[in-house]
Formats: sequence, C-alpha cells, structure tokens
Amino acid sequence: MIDPSRNDFPQVTVIMPILNEANFIRQSLGAVLTQDYPAESLEIIVVDGGSTDNTLPLVQGLTLNHPNLRLLHNPKRIQAAALNIGIMAARGEIVIRVDGHTLIAPNYVRCCVEYLRQGKADNVGGLMRPVGTTYCGKAIALATSSPFGIGGSKFHYSEREQYVDTVYMGAFRRTIFDRIGLFDEQLKINEDYEFNYRLRQAGGKILLSPTLNSSYVPRQSLGALWRQYFQYGHWKVRMLQKHPASLRWRQTAPPLFVSSLVGNLLLGIFWRPALWLLGIILSLYLLINLAASIAAAHQAGWRYFLIVPVIFMIIHCAWGLGFWYGVMAVRLPNSRN
Repeated sequence: MIDPSRNDFPQVTVIMPILNEANFIRQSLGAVLTQDYPAESLEIIVVDGGSTDNTLPLVQGLTLNHPNLRLLHNPKRIQAAALNIGIMAARGEIVIRVDGHTLIAPNYVRCCVEYLRQGKADNVGGLMRPVGTTYCGKAIALATSSPFGIGGSKFHYSEREQYVDTVYMGAFRRTIFDRIGLFDEQLKINEDYEFNYRLRQAGGKILLSPTLNSSYVPRQSLGALWRQYFQYGHWKVRMLQKHPASLRWRQTAPPLFVSSLVGNLLLGIFWRPALWLLGIILSLYLLINLAASIAAAHQAGWRYFLIVPVIFMIIHCAWGLGFWYGVMAVRLPNSRN
C-alpha cells in the first residue's frame, strides 16, 4: 500500500489517445487532473490524432494551469501509434491508459499503482462500464454489459477479481514495454488484445479488478454500433494472422452464426431441408435473444425491451460479417483495408 506519510508515490504517466473529443474532453481529462494522487508525481500526456473540432484549443487551455499536462501529436491517427508515442515520451515508472471517452474515479490512479506494487499482475484494469446518454445509447449500454451480447469478455460484466486474457484500458510498469515491445501499429483495432496476448505468452499476468471504477460513453446510434462491431470483426482477422493460437471460442460464435444463416439460405434454393435448418437456427437464436433481452429489460426498465433484441442482433451479425469480410480482404489480391 502507498504510505502518504512517507511521500511514497511512484512517478505515474497517464496516456490519453484522443481524436475529435471536444464534447467530452473537459470531463474525461478533468477526471484525470483531479485524481487523489500528488500532481508532482503524476504526468498526463494527451496524444491527439489530428482533431478537426475544438479538442485541441480545449486541451491547450488546460495546459496553461496544469504544468504536468502535455499535448503531443499523432500523425498516424490510430490508437496503437498514439499509445506508443505516449509510452516513448513517458517519464513515469508506471504507465496508465485512459481513453478520451472515459471518466475514471478519483482514486483510479492510486488503486492501479497499489495493485502493481503488490506484484499481483503485469497489467491491471477494471470493468468497461458503459453509460448511455440517449434512449438508444442506454439500450446499447445494456446490451454490451450482457454476456449474451459480448460473449465471455469478462471485463464487460464480471464483478469478481480474477486473472483474464485482457482488460479495459490497462496499467503497466514502464519496463514491460522494454521486455515485450510496444503496441502493434499494423492494427487499427484490437491493438490492446494483441499486446495482452504477447504479454501472457511472455509469462505475464493480467488482473481484472472491479474496484477500479470508470465509466465510458458507448455508441449512441444503431448505425454507429454496426460500424464499430463490423470493424471489430474485420480487424480480428488481422490479429489471427499474427497469432492464430489467440482465438477464443466466443470469437467464433458470430462468424459461425452468420455463415450458417447465409449458407443455409443459399443452399435452400436447391435443397429444401436447408430452409428447415435455417428456421431452427433462427428460432433458437431468437429464443435465447428474447431471454437475454428480458433479463436486461428487467434490470433497467421495460421500455428497452423492444430495442435490445435488435442491438444484440446488430452486434452479432456486424461482428460476423466483418470477420468474413476480413477473411476475403486477406485472400483477395490487391485488396485495401
């Protein structure tokens, strides 16, 4: 435990990769600036990917009153590059990632430091707690907190401290990047999962602790949600190209579901029993979807009952279709990603 009487505070660097966060940066960066951790031991590096809104003036204004806040630029725009820029510039012995759409609790940095100093893990993170701001956004938050919605990714819903394969954001000792390298800039998405896979392969441990409190604002429209999960599926293929053994059973479900629907529909043109099989698969899926939607609506309000089933299907179908699109893009010559 940190002993305040001994001024026992290791130097920490918080890295925030951002892009066009004008509507939220005051809150998210403000939460970092008001941590119950000494400002002289806390360095904050905001790495901007070329924002075209009012993000930069807002951050620059905050640097005037906070000498521990720095603004760097990320010409590659992707998150992996932003994280690497921040890590290479970091002065702290502990590096903590905070996303631009996230509000961390006042004790977040201190708790991360305490966990790392206990030696329990090489990466520690908390739950990904979504908080919607609109009717649709709140329904999306419900669905993405459900095991049915996002499979076995425990950092979305588990309330038990445990070792996992990946966590939300993450806190690390700076030396871990010297051991296993930086984030892979060939990945626009899944860079954190890929890094955590290499960390585990090197013998490292990743700890999920629900006591690390933060909240984030998820997508607020069905179209934005579809694009998000399509990209997740697409870039998972690139991840598997690099690390085939990283595949988890939960990640196979959406592609298999989509391929079973499309395959049986096409086969049914020539062979009628395939349409019966299609009907069985859809019926089973809709029954499970209905049960999960009832559970979610019972928890948060029945007014979400009609939209949550649609959100579940968007998540699964977009991820599955994105995955197969990624497979085709890899196999087709001269494909662009």
